[in-house]
Amino acid sequence: MKPYPRYKPTGLAWLPSVPEHWEVRKLRHILSPVSEKNHAEKPLLSVVREKGVILRDTENKEENHNFIPDDLSNYKLVREDQFAMNKMKAWQGSYGVSSYEGIVSPAYFVFDVHGVEKDFFHTAIRSAKYVAYFAQSSDGIRVGQWDLSIPRMKEIPFLIPPPSEQDRIVRYLDEKTAAIDELVRAKEREIELLRERKQALVSAAVTGGLDPATERKDSGVPWIGKIPKGWNVVKFKRIAKVCANLVEPNQYADYPQIAPECIEKGSGRLVMSRTVRDAGVESGNHLFKAGQILYSKIRPTLNKVVIAPCDGLCSADMYPIETTQNKRWFLFFMLSSPFVQQVTECCARVKMPKINKEDLGQLLVAVPPLPEQERIVAHLDSVCSELDAAEAAIRKQIALLQELRTRLVSDAVTGAVEVS
Repeated sequence: MKPYPRYKPTGLAWLPSVPEHWEVRKLRHILSPVSEKNHAEKPLLSVVREKGVILRDTENKEENHNFIPDDLSNYKLVREDQFAMNKMKAWQGSYGVSSYEGIVSPAYFVFDVHGVEKDFFHTAIRSAKYVAYFAQSSDGIRVGQWDLSIPRMKEIPFLIPPPSEQDRIVRYLDEKTAAIDELVRAKEREIELLRERKQALVSAAVTGGLDPATERKDSGVPWIGKIPKGWNVVKFKRIAKVCANLVEPNQYADYPQIAPECIEKGSGRLVMSRTVRDAGVESGNHLFKAGQILYSKIRPTLNKVVIAPCDGLCSADMYPIETTQNKRWFLFFMLSSPFVQQVTECCARVKMPKINKEDLGQLLVAVPPLPEQERIVAHLDSVCSELDAAEAAIRKQIALLQELRTRLVSDAVTGAVEVS
């Protein structure tokens, strides 16, 4: 691809010039607001950053966090080819042209689109260049909830090539982004295979040791089975203490706050950093100490376990667990083992899989002598480090592919390159 032969100035700081034959209009010339209600019989829609307008899955309780009222008569109708927007998350790109007819929250905005092909508008307006403009047009102090200023949004410029070029750009980007997306999916499958291997290695080591040929004995517990001869079966509370230290969060506003969503599934790594003030936490937090194990009691199969790097607060969905320093890492690997996850699922007493403090304390676990624990931890440190390094390399490849995709779309919809 190469640039267009002739460009003209725009007067815009973010895009000084555009192809000479393209138009520059304001969104107020393209979008006209509509508000049609009393269609409660229509399917519910969501507007999300990743895909734009999608059908809302009202059956999936894990994904459907927002309250749905009994009376939907006040919800707004979105017709096919109309533009819908979550005004509180427009700065993230939570908007798009709808392929469905349905209803959205009355807090959302709905528009008719004029003077531009719908597919081109959807593709262009969701590109990084325009998402940044929506961020500049949003205000707020609460993290993740910035309100869009409609007067400023109306002044956002939008670039419009001739209809034939719009169609050509959309078809080109559909083909190229689909190819990139498939490469990303292949890389993500590689990561899943690495994680499955890691989980299998951890589970085998913490439930049966490092030598499969070692002499074994019956544990006396059906779901534990045979264990190495020198191991013992004990209650969890014999090797660790589940702590409960509820505090008033306002007194710890600058402390780190860790909840299950802050921990990467399966790796024991923190992927989100925030303070108690950032999290907006008002109650239900435990004070933890550096070196304690933080274990998610909600949905144990998600494998959310981390060793606290410092003092802080954790949400009520997590347990701070104290053990001796020389047993800490073995216990960490044990709690992140699929074997233990299956056991904790058996202890669940509510619809949402969860294990309470008492059940966790009564949990029977197989424990080797301390020297063997140390050998197992050293082995797992080595193999897990290698697998983590391989995963990190693949993640870098994914990031590069995603950067390529973002640049490709932005260049095409802003006329930086001519699509043939």
